[in-house]
Amino acid sequence: MRVFTRLFFVLIALAFIGALLASQAARWLVVDDPQKSDVLVVLAGETSLRPARAIELLHQGMAPRALFDAEAGEQIYDRELTEIAQKYVDSLPEAKSITVCGLAGRSTAAETSDVARCLLPLGVHRVLLVTSEFHTRRALMIFSRRLPQYQWNVTAARNPSQVGVWWRDREWAKVIFDEWTKLIWWEAVDRWR
Repeated sequence: MRVFTRLFFVLIALAFIGALLASQAARWLVVDDPQKSDVLVVLAGETSLRPARAIELLHQGMAPRALFDAEAGEQIYDRELTEIAQKYVDSLPEAKSITVCGLAGRSTAAETSDVARCLLPLGVHRVLLVTSEFHTRRALMIFSRRLPQYQWNVTAARNPSQVGVWWRDREWAKVIFDEWTKLIWWEAVDRWR
C-alpha cells in the first residue's frame, strides 16, 4: 500500500511540475533584446507587423539600414512576393535604407544562406533580426549557429491578438505547439547537420 501511495504522490508532483512548465511554454519562446546594430533583417513570413517593427527601429536609430526578406518565386495571384515587397519598400519614405532580399529557402535554416548572400556586400558585423515573438528564440539560435561571423540579436514584432494565455486560444495553442516542435527538431536534428 505504501508503494502505491508514494507512486500517487510522485505522479501528482510530476503533473504539477508539468503543468507549471507548460504554463510558461509560450513565454520561454520569446526573446526580445533589441541592440543597436549595423543592419536589421526582417525575416520572411508575416508581412505586416515585422516590417512595421523594422521601420519603427529605423526611426529609433537602432540601425541605419534594413533587409526585408521575401520568398523569390512565390506568387500572390499574378505578382511575385519580391515584386510586392519592392513596391512596398519603394512607397516608403525610408526606401533608400531598405533592400529586399530574395529567398530561395523555405525554412528559417535555409533562409540563413540567402541572408548571408544579402549581408555580404554590406560589410556589416552586428545584425538585429526582426520576427514574430514566438519565433524569436529559434531564429536567434539558428542564425547564431549557421552564421557565427555576425553578432546576432533579435526583437519581437508583437501581435496583440496572440498575446495572452496560450491554452485559452486554439490558434495560439497551435502556434506554440508548432514552434516547440520546430525548436525540438532544430535542437535534435538540424543543428548537427
